[in-house]
Amino acid sequence: MKALLALEDGRTFPCRSFTGKGEAKGEVVFNTSMTGYQEIITDPSYHGQMVTMTYPLIGNYGVCPEDDESDKIQVEALIVKEYQDFPSNFRSTGTLGSYLKKQGVLGVEDLDTRALTRHIRKKGAMRAIISTNDLDPAKLIGKAKNIDSMQGRDLVKKVTTDRPYFWNNSKPSYIPKSSGLTPEIWRFRNEKFSVAALDFGIKYNIIRCLEKAGCEVLVLPADTDSKTIFNLKPHGIFLSNGPGDPEPVTYAVKTIKEILGFAPIFGICLGMQLLGLAMGAKTYKIKFGHRGGNQPVKNLKTNKVEITSQNHGFAVDIDSIDSMKKKEFAMTHINLNEDSLEGVENKNCKAFAVQYHPEASPGPHDAAYLFNQFVEMIKNAKT
Repeated sequence: MKALLALEDGRTFPCRSFTGKGEAKGEVVFNTSMTGYQEIITDPSYHGQMVTMTYPLIGNYGVCPEDDESDKIQVEALIVKEYQDFPSNFRSTGTLGSYLKKQGVLGVEDLDTRALTRHIRKKGAMRAIISTNDLDPAKLIGKAKNIDSMQGRDLVKKVTTDRPYFWNNSKPSYIPKSSGLTPEIWRFRNEKFSVAALDFGIKYNIIRCLEKAGCEVLVLPADTDSKTIFNLKPHGIFLSNGPGDPEPVTYAVKTIKEILGFAPIFGICLGMQLLGLAMGAKTYKIKFGHRGGNQPVKNLKTNKVEITSQNHGFAVDIDSIDSMKKKEFAMTHINLNEDSLEGVENKNCKAFAVQYHPEASPGPHDAAYLFNQFVEMIKNAKT
């Protein structure tokens, strides 16, 4: 079925839908990972975006429920060069096309993804629309220009959980609304480290990694206030990844300011940006973002280079860190492609965060040590 992708700057790309009729809009971005399309499309950090896979053949290993990173597909649309409708994988339970179609998400192929990626690299990530219903370039370009910008929008409210939950048997186990959030709610407080995770769009594999490191994780809505966290008396606090611009998420910044120093804090991706804002740093929108499983990051403490998986369109301004040094807010990691900030810490408040994803699956596991680093920080704080 014929389709057309139109960008806000007037560039158009003919393509073909492999999921039937439909129309999708959002910010168009690209991901350079060779595998992991299911984890990518179910990652809440992609909410409001249409993802272009730079690897040309997508769908060849099908889909498997165990690989989901949230309870649904989060992308607005998936853009590929060539879709494979006959997967070969003993774990596969269905095709990527049927998986997208079942949830009403548009998938298109036969698009020149190399040309689209080069265009985004040159011009930057931008608003776009894909349609099978309207193939008029001028009309679609006009619609693309009227799409809301990623900047200034609070997308966290769209993806956060509406009630607290523990992770049980590979799925969320929600806390009854009648239950009070007190220290008694922890099931294994004497056996594991209790961690309160603020959900700005948390990936399931982050919870798995925290539990593997010896933590019991209670996932909380993004707008949870500091009083509730104080009442829970967790051993540690986790700030999750999530979509979009951190600046409009003012309620989270307020909470983080109030809980700094209460318990050890570990943040990933959006969690780092929110921690930075809470500490007085600034954030900005990256031209085309970092999305893929091959980003080189230097650990400034060890001088080792880690190959990392990343997915973010905003970052903490490295120049704003200099003014924070008096508060013991220091850089720990830097991106070797462009010298952007990839990690920070505050020793006084026992807080640290990274811009990349140490829980990446599939992907490089170079940074998996960070979960154990968080646990060690909790152990030291307890003693």
